[in-house]
Amino acid sequence: MELTRNFKETVLQRVQSDASFAQALLDEAATLFLNGGPETARLILRDLVNATIGFEQLSALTAKPSKSLHRMLSPTGKPSMDNLAAIFRAVREKLQVNLQAHSVAV
Repeated sequence: MELTRNFKETVLQRVQSDASFAQALLDEAATLFLNGGPETARLILRDLVNATIGFEQLSALTAKPSKSLHRMLSPTGKPSMDNLAAIFRAVREKLQVNLQAHSVAV
């Protein structure tokens, strides 16, 4: 009997069943980008894309190739600000939420 669940599967199910959790992930990704945590932010955003619109639909919405989007949101990805803005806009519109990022005092 397996006592643990796959993390990505858990995130997928939670995002699809809890809109506030999905919005919290989006907000956290934006906050991390603004506060020096781009690696973690990209991974959160990638999981959120997988759980909501998927990379093929994101490709259509951003006019960027799916493979390029995968690379941008990889642990070593280097998306431009324009590409990040397009990704955030597409996910935000899919979730029908406003984005709330917070700066952290240093």
